[in-house]
Amino acid sequence: MEVRIDKWLHVARVFKTRSLASRACQLSRVRVNGAAVKPHRLLAVGDRVEAEVTADWTRVLVVRELADRTLPKAEVPRLFEDLSPPRPAADPLQRLMRRPPVARERGAGRPTKKQRREIESFESFDPGADED
Repeated sequence: MEVRIDKWLHVARVFKTRSLASRACQLSRVRVNGAAVKPHRLLAVGDRVEAEVTADWTRVLVVRELADRTLPKAEVPRLFEDLSPPRPAADPLQRLMRRPPVARERGAGRPTKKQRREIESFESFDPGADED
């Protein structure tokens, strides 16, 4: 049996959706046996998969079984041996930084075109871009 890496990562619940797994492969955030892979790469039993789930946490899994269909949550651990370091504790400051920078009052309606452009320019602002 052969299974694509993006499909297996989804079945193993490393990523919530297959499209997220595929995107992570395209961005070189998934490695198999030390080499960055594309989503269509076929897995084999014994392969070492390193998936960068968040910016500060990488899951390291050794493939024990291949599956191409979703399994009950209780059966998922048999697919791999988990060699990952523990997940780092969430930083409350980072959580606050991820909040939307502009809050609109309830009932204020949709933003006008001018307001939307101001919001978009604020969201895309990069303070370190002018340091040349």
